[in-house]
This record gives sequence, C-alpha cells and structure tokens, in this order.
Amino acid sequence: MGTTVLTRGALLLVPGILGLLCSAPVWGESQPLALPQLVDYALQNNGELNALRAEKGSRDAAKIRAGLLPNPTLELDAATGALTGSSAENSLSIGFSQELLLAGKRDKRRAIAEQEMESYRWQLADRERVLAEEVKTAFYDVVLAEQRLTLADRFIALNRQLLEVTNERLLAGDIPELELNLVKVELARSEGAKIDVEKSLQQRQSRLWTLMGLPRGESRHVAGNLDNKTQVTGELADLKQLAQGKRPDLKALAAEKVRGDAELVLADAESIPNLTAGIALKRDTTAMEIGGVEGKDTAYTLGLKLSIPIPVFDRNQAGVQEARARQNSAASRWAAAVNSIERDVATAYLSYRNTEKVLGLYRSNILPQLEENLKLTQEAYRLGELGILSVIQEQKLFFEVNDSYLTALHDRQTALVKLESAVATDLTGGVQ
Repeated sequence: MGTTVLTRGALLLVPGILGLLCSAPVWGESQPLALPQLVDYALQNNGELNALRAEKGSRDAAKIRAGLLPNPTLELDAATGALTGSSAENSLSIGFSQELLLAGKRDKRRAIAEQEMESYRWQLADRERVLAEEVKTAFYDVVLAEQRLTLADRFIALNRQLLEVTNERLLAGDIPELELNLVKVELARSEGAKIDVEKSLQQRQSRLWTLMGLPRGESRHVAGNLDNKTQVTGELADLKQLAQGKRPDLKALAAEKVRGDAELVLADAESIPNLTAGIALKRDTTAMEIGGVEGKDTAYTLGLKLSIPIPVFDRNQAGVQEARARQNSAASRWAAAVNSIERDVATAYLSYRNTEKVLGLYRSNILPQLEENLKLTQEAYRLGELGILSVIQEQKLFFEVNDSYLTALHDRQTALVKLESAVATDLTGGVQ
C-alpha cells in the first residue's frame, strides 16, 4: 500500500520536474553570439582591461593630492631655571606656522594632474581598441576553423563516395584491388585531417574565451561567416586623416605633450621658494629681589615669524632640466606616433585591397572551374575513362584550393579588422 502511494507521488512529480528543466536556461544550447556581442562582452569582462580601469583610483588620488595645501606646524617651547638654581624663572611658548605656496604652484600641480587623467582616459580607450581588434581576429580564427571542419567533412564524404564507386567497379571486375586500397588510405587521411582541424578549433576557441574573460569551464557558440560582401569605399588619404583625429593612442600622447609643457611651467615656478609664516604666543616668568623681598613678574608677548629660503645654490636647475627633457621626449614620441599611424593605415589599406583582388580571382575563375573539373573527373572514372590516381589527385586539389579560398576569406576579414583598428573607426557600418 505505502509503496503504491509513493510510486503514484513520484509519477505526479515527474511532469513538474520536466517543466522546470525545460524552463531553466541551458547554456550549452544558448543562442549563438554574433561578433558585436562578443566584443561587448569582452570589453566588460576582460581581466586586463578591468585591471587598467581599476587604476583610475590612483589617478583620482593624484588629483586630490595636487590640490592639497601643506599641513600647518604646531610649535611648543618650554624652559625652566630649576636646574640652574632659578626655579622661579620659566618660559612657555606656543605657536603655529604655515607654508604658503607661491607662484601658483598649487594650480600648476592640479593642471598636471588633469592632463595625467586625460592621458589615462585615452590610454584606456586605446586598450579597448586593441582588445576589440584581438577579439575580432580571434573570432574570425574560430570561424575559419569551423568552416575548415565543414570542408573536412565534405572531403571525407567525397572519399566515401569514391570508395562506394570503387567497390562497385571491383565487384564488376573492372579494377584491381589496389585501387580500392588507395581510396581507403585517402579516406583515412581525410579523417585524420579532420582531427587536426578539430584540435585547431579548440585552441582558437580557448583563446577567444580568454580574451572575452569567460569564467573557467564556460563556453559560447559563435555566429558568423567569412564571406562578407561589405566594401570599404574611403581613399587612403582620407583614412590617414581620419586616423589622426580618431586614434586614442595619439590623443594620449598629445595629452602627455601638454602635460610636459605643464611640468616645465611648474619646474620654473619651483625655482621660487615658498614662504613660511608663523605666529607664536610666549609667556616669560622672572624673579626679582628688592629689599630682601622676592617677587615675580610675568610678561606675555605675541610674535610673528616669516621665513623663506634664499635661492643661492639650488634654483631648481635640475628640476627644470628634467622637465624640459620629458617635454622633448613627449613631443618626439607624438611626432613618431603620427608617422607610425600613417604607415599602419597605409599597410592595412594595401593589405585589404590585395585580399580583395585575390578573392576576385577565386570567385571569377578558380572556384567555378574547380567544381566542374571535379564532376567531370568523377564521372570519367565511373565510366572507366580515367584511373583512380587522377580522381584522387583532383579531389586533393579540390580540397586544397577550397582551403586556400577559406584562408583568403579569412585574410580579407582580418585585414579589414586591422584597417578599422588602425583608423579607429567602423568602416562597414557595424556589418561583420
């Protein structure tokens, strides 16, 4: 009786459990992520990028430090004549002193801190640019491996079809058994090549997950292809000019150059010493003896003290020289970066145009003729007009050329990624 009730209860729970399982999110069957989603995820979760973002706190602290005034000094002074036989005589003094920054040093330090923060912001933006380029390149590496895996499956299917045809002709007595063995070897080789492609796919996926900052043990499906028909219409001169206005690393160096100018101004101001002003209240007690009668006298005085170093030996010559050296270095690095960016844009642009030309050759001449040759060769072998080695050679050529075509597609996409990164601009309207 009890067993029957438990069994019925368990059966009643089954639909509810199945409903919960069906409604729960299953990560392994999640929707594939397109390239923009992968880039957004990486920009939010990449470990190195988040570590760089955390450095903003130190820049904020430097900005606060630059605006702070020196702390005032409390001065206490006490003296007694007890040890010299004049116990009735003593003095007590209390005072405060404050260092006053002259020549606008405080504002100049804050200007330097502002430029340092500006440089940091552009450095962070440049790291995001580089990360986006790395993620896009890794994405197309994964897509290339996936399409190579599809090509490997097709190559295996071709060898299996050839194996069937070879079996039929062997049973009919048209060919020797050696031809069947040759096809079996080619089938095994194509299956081994697929294993290598699968290994490459796993390695490239691992790199993409690392760049994205995925937690250990998690993975995602990607959605994309290499055959993208979008075109870049801009001219090289326009792209160079666009890069000079958009590249965050160049803007970071420009901020560093402005910071160098501000540091030189501060170094000149540091040659003027600061003034220290102090005020003190003093009480003096003295003893006097008149006609054998001893009396005490107490006097209070209020004093003002001003002190300033005399810049005889140190007029901050070393600080000025150091600031000028940093200023010259920043200006040189900015000028070198302008030339380097122009070369990067030119190289990426020419590489992109070359890949377009290569793809044009594949699409207009090579691939259509290749498909036709493979069909003719297979049919000729079926009819006994060609030997097995000709078919095997044609199938190998078909596989190699198609693999080269996938490589050309991949090269075109990665060249486009490098060009967009060099210009720091989306040149295709977000279509990938």
